[in-house]
Amino acid sequence: MNRSASIILCAAVAALVTLGLIMLASTSAWVRNVELPYKLLTGQAKMAALGLAGALVLSRLDPVWLRRLWPWALAGACFLLALCFVPGVGVEVYGSKRWIKLLGFQFQPSEAAKIVGVIALSGWFARWQTETHTFWRGFVLPGMLIALPLGLIAIETDVGSALALAVTAAAIFFCVGTRLFYLVPTAVVAMAGAGWFIRSDDNRWSRIVAWLNLDDPVHQLDKGRQQYRALLAFGNGGPSGVGLGNGSEKFGTLTFAHSDFIFPVVGEELGLLFTLGTVLCFVLIAVSGCLIACQASNLFDRCLALGLACVIVVPAMVNIAVTTAVLPNDGLPLPFVSFGGTSLVFSLGAVGLLCGVHRRSRVTDERPLPVAGAKSYAVKL
Repeated sequence: MNRSASIILCAAVAALVTLGLIMLASTSAWVRNVELPYKLLTGQAKMAALGLAGALVLSRLDPVWLRRLWPWALAGACFLLALCFVPGVGVEVYGSKRWIKLLGFQFQPSEAAKIVGVIALSGWFARWQTETHTFWRGFVLPGMLIALPLGLIAIETDVGSALALAVTAAAIFFCVGTRLFYLVPTAVVAMAGAGWFIRSDDNRWSRIVAWLNLDDPVHQLDKGRQQYRALLAFGNGGPSGVGLGNGSEKFGTLTFAHSDFIFPVVGEELGLLFTLGTVLCFVLIAVSGCLIACQASNLFDRCLALGLACVIVVPAMVNIAVTTAVLPNDGLPLPFVSFGGTSLVFSLGAVGLLCGVHRRSRVTDERPLPVAGAKSYAVKL
């Protein structure tokens, strides 16, 4: 079996984390309401070290514990998501209740819930793998399992994370063999419900209108400002960039240049080569995750590897699409690159679980089998 998948995966992740720290050093000094210029950089470096340690532990974790304890882990993740709505514990930022503060630490439970949701679906289908084609145990009951954290994340108005988890769950359902007769109507209803959810709120709908009219000067100064300034940043950078630290959009015109919109800063300062290199790294992560899933020795590991790859790659696709104005703004960070300790720690944890799946895969040496009755000839010298 080819063991290079883990090497490619870790190399791509290391390149992205390094790029993220470098770009955070360039942008964090200009973030408003921060006492020390490089406070965000040092905090992100500490989270990277913590995430690396957690990834090493998870890569050696016995999968039996994951298969046995996933119901309790799912219940705990839903409990943490519910705490976002508890006064005094939940923290509201820009109208979204995505954060909780416990024991002096502030983190985002949806990042943990995405990984736990993947583990829960993997454990369920590993338990009922002979009934994946049935209506109840192959569709309804696992759908109810993932719908609970998905609904809580959506109620927090974290639409990007809910979309990422929904796509991940759909990929797992499809690959285990759930009938398309059940999946396709559900997807249609879900998209219609999402459209109604967006249209019924003036704030969310105004973002769609601004995204569709970025050439309008009114929207360029209001809801469409981030995406418009991001496009200007890409244009300023051109093929070669203006040089590390020399970007101008991060000085205040491009808000959240250190987190959600760090990708345009990469384009402005480092140029097209590094933006394409960033995209290539996520492509390599996706390919490596699929290879690890194909090489896994059981259904639980296959579902786990596929889901973890989607948990990493889908938010990256959404973030890159948002910063290039292909999709409307939704506030998702770029994994491994954007500032955010919760995202970095759990993304590295997902990489550790992926490496653990690859390590448990059975190694088979492909050797030619002897053919009965075959004759060999040799020349004596």
